[in-house]
Amino acid sequence: MHPGVVRTSREEVLKPERRALRARWWPTALLVLFCLGVGIPVTVALTPNQDVVAFGQYIAVGARPPDLSVAGPAQIVQVGNTTLDVERLRVYGPLRPQVTLGPVQRNAGAAAVFDPVAGPRLGERAVADVTAAFLTWYLWAGVGLLVFTVAAAAAGTGLRTLLVLRRESRDPGGHAPLAEIWAFCRRGAGRMTVVALAVSMLAWVGAGALAYAGAVGGLRNVASLSQLVGARQLSPDPVGPPVDGFDGAVIGDSRVSRIGGPPLPDGSADDAACGRSTDSLASQIGSLTDTSVLNLACPSATITSGLRGPQQEQGRVLPAQVGLLKQVRDLDFVVVAIGPNDVGWTDFLLYCYGVPDCADNLTRGEFDYRLAAFDNVYSDLLADLNQLPGAPRVVVMTSYRAFEPDADCPDTLGPPGTPGLDATKIELLNTRIGELNDILVAGAEAYGFAVARPELALLCEEPRGGLGPDLQGLTDPFPYHPTAIGSLRMAAAVTPLLTTARDPVPVR
Repeated sequence: MHPGVVRTSREEVLKPERRALRARWWPTALLVLFCLGVGIPVTVALTPNQDVVAFGQYIAVGARPPDLSVAGPAQIVQVGNTTLDVERLRVYGPLRPQVTLGPVQRNAGAAAVFDPVAGPRLGERAVADVTAAFLTWYLWAGVGLLVFTVAAAAAGTGLRTLLVLRRESRDPGGHAPLAEIWAFCRRGAGRMTVVALAVSMLAWVGAGALAYAGAVGGLRNVASLSQLVGARQLSPDPVGPPVDGFDGAVIGDSRVSRIGGPPLPDGSADDAACGRSTDSLASQIGSLTDTSVLNLACPSATITSGLRGPQQEQGRVLPAQVGLLKQVRDLDFVVVAIGPNDVGWTDFLLYCYGVPDCADNLTRGEFDYRLAAFDNVYSDLLADLNQLPGAPRVVVMTSYRAFEPDADCPDTLGPPGTPGLDATKIELLNTRIGELNDILVAGAEAYGFAVARPELALLCEEPRGGLGPDLQGLTDPFPYHPTAIGSLRMAAAVTPLLTTARDPVPVR
């Protein structure tokens, strides 16, 4: 019996080893799949973005949440505005960069982007800072994945140990010695942890390499931002056939289309929809300079909907004014009037008429937000104008005030039953107009564009020279819009600026 007993004991001793050989691979495989399939997405989602400041703007750098696709684009997120997939930066694997911008800030750093000397240097620094921020994010995320993998391995080891003990306890032949079970579980835990860590870290390094390769490959032939994110977002395409016979053009809103004036006798359907008149700014400039000036302005136009994008007016879809402008050949000058519609000026004006005090923090914050958004899209418009064929002279017109602070007349009283405007409210409105004009002037001067500052007779003032008011009042069809005389005064502010040539600012 002694040999038999020895043989039986040896089988019992070897039983855990045989089981280890049978069960060795699948717990480790499950742990690895869990770390890759769950650990990487969780790590990407939980790793905080890295903040950096470039051109005075706050930028957060990280990665977009992974999905089930094999490859996908990097992403730009503009706070409060849009999410843009950057198709040129297409990355294989789970790690796809994401850059979050905004809210847009108005400051000296933002203005530096227009500086032809400092701009390129600051641009290189911005790229380096964003790259360093992503590298920092990547390293922190790697640490997070390492911690996740160790925690998952510990949990997997505990679960595996419980399963081994449960299996051994149910063995009708009795369980193996505890020392053997402990050694078996310890070896399995070490093997699982090492393999899971090695595979997870290799996968993370591979994901980083794929992200780098996708970014570098996408940027290799990119010479401009429009090539990177798509021209539709940055510059309108030319619209329509080439147009000849005009010395200049006017683009903008209802102030320069001269809504309410006599309609053009042979105007097109678009002219009629936009209320372009015979005494518009374009017509007045043409009369003063003996030139032919094309009027492309339209009421309610903003930079994004009107100048740089299509606009719907009076049931018609009107092409982008800049797109039409690109087809006008041999232009000598372009006059631009934009701004109040972009910040929703009517909202603030009506609010001040309707409440006893309109200098509250809520509307102050809303105005600042809209002003910052205008500052952003205005820079795109300036870049468009700077690249017009033939480099015509560009004149940017500032907005005008409507009242002096001490004004007191039916136009300040407002509709019946409303508090109307007082000196404090008028001063607030004038200050905000000044802030809008500061952006218009700063951008224009950065590109070497001329700035026209029309001085109109304000409401509640006696008309100058007996010619009638420059602005329409509350009882007129289009309050606060220029009359024919006001349009003429605006033209008089523009015409002295049309003869000076300029060198276009190089596009970098």
